[in-house]
Amino acid sequence: MSGISDVLVIGAGVSGACVARRLSAYELDVVLVDREPDVSFGTSKANSGIVHGGFHHSGAKLKARLEIQGNLMFDRLKRELDFPFERCGIVVAALHDEEMRAIEQLHRQGLENGAVGIEMCSRERILELEPALGPEVVGGLHAPGGGIVEPYRFVFAVVESALKNGVALRTGFKAVRAERVGEIWRVHAEDGRAIDARWVVNAAGLYADEVSALFGAEDFAIKPRKGEYYLLDRAARAKPRKVVFPVPSANSKGMLVIPTVEGTVLVGPTADDVGDKGDFGTTRERLERILASARSLVPAVSEADVIASFAGLRPVSGDDFYIDLSARAPNLVQVAGIQSPGLTASPAIGEYVKDLLKKGGLRLVEKASYDPFLEPKPRVRETDAFGIDRLVAEDPAYGNIVCRCERVSEAEIVAAIRAGHDTLDGIKYFTRAQMGRCQGGFCTYRIVKIIMRETGKDWDEVTKRGGASRLVEGEL
Repeated sequence: MSGISDVLVIGAGVSGACVARRLSAYELDVVLVDREPDVSFGTSKANSGIVHGGFHHSGAKLKARLEIQGNLMFDRLKRELDFPFERCGIVVAALHDEEMRAIEQLHRQGLENGAVGIEMCSRERILELEPALGPEVVGGLHAPGGGIVEPYRFVFAVVESALKNGVALRTGFKAVRAERVGEIWRVHAEDGRAIDARWVVNAAGLYADEVSALFGAEDFAIKPRKGEYYLLDRAARAKPRKVVFPVPSANSKGMLVIPTVEGTVLVGPTADDVGDKGDFGTTRERLERILASARSLVPAVSEADVIASFAGLRPVSGDDFYIDLSARAPNLVQVAGIQSPGLTASPAIGEYVKDLLKKGGLRLVEKASYDPFLEPKPRVRETDAFGIDRLVAEDPAYGNIVCRCERVSEAEIVAAIRAGHDTLDGIKYFTRAQMGRCQGGFCTYRIVKIIMRETGKDWDEVTKRGGASRLVEGEL
């Protein structure tokens, strides 16, 4: 890459994406890079999708302050970026009197933090708010400001907005070396590419500790904490209206029952410290544990409704976010340890990092041409019959439904590919194709054929998530 960028953001998960978009509002040359073949393919893709209510953490912690600020930014962001978000509210269900004492503490904490509308609930009140709860509930907490979001669609929209406003994106960029050349950082990728930048933001998620070491900066450890999730079919009997939390433990908010914005239900996650940053396996033992915990809150949860399992790794480093100017490496901002409530806090993280860069000496001049809005994308499943007729008249590919479970058309698949999402997972997160009851059993072959047609790739070049994840090898 020629020229010198003002800011290089390493990591295109939710934090790095929000930092890049915030900086795109200024007269800056910004580059966003990620080691994966697409954005949000790290921690951000395997996420509970909750916009938290601001009561789980003490206001003395940075993550609590950014959670409250970030929560309040989501309504405006939805108007600007057109991603699925619903402020459905959160309930924390207590199953005995001892847990009600913990509820009192959460309520006090929420009031101190400024959580909007938070209330203590009797048994009658909490069952009125959430009828799906079981008969053992004795009371609880209600945070009406909590909500749900589709995390990968949020990241895709944030990055698209950043690119629209001048940010450059480089995927498959695994940083392996950083050197100081005068007043510039030169960051080298494993594939031989290099980027020169005056400032660097380390938002590398699970690998933030390794990136910090490349710059000779702070020595800290990121410990992966695995959370397994199970997805229930949209036809499942378990249909809570609100996000249902148990009373939290010392290191986890517990296993939840979460209505998703697209009509399915998510149960989980576990919270198990693991040593391998590539450990995304799920187990029968954890499934049984999660289902038992979920049923204690919402009895209608059934194993027969499970259509998919997945795991995510949270980047744990201490008990708070680590966001600061590096004290050891010049012109480096650390954005590390962004576990829950990182998704909720992410818009506020973008603001916070912008202010740190300004404090460090980066000159910020507002861009007159900055446009925060994205045009809404046509989606067949969200369109009435008359609207579909109009779409088909413009492009007949809207009439060819490729994914029947989620009602995703060929035109939407093509739009995803032309936007740069040319892996099966990239298309899945961008369009929801392959996310329904059959989990791609019907549509995967058809999507592969469209990828081949649009990109010129052969069978053995199409991948699930880039790299060596090829679908077909060899011949019969």
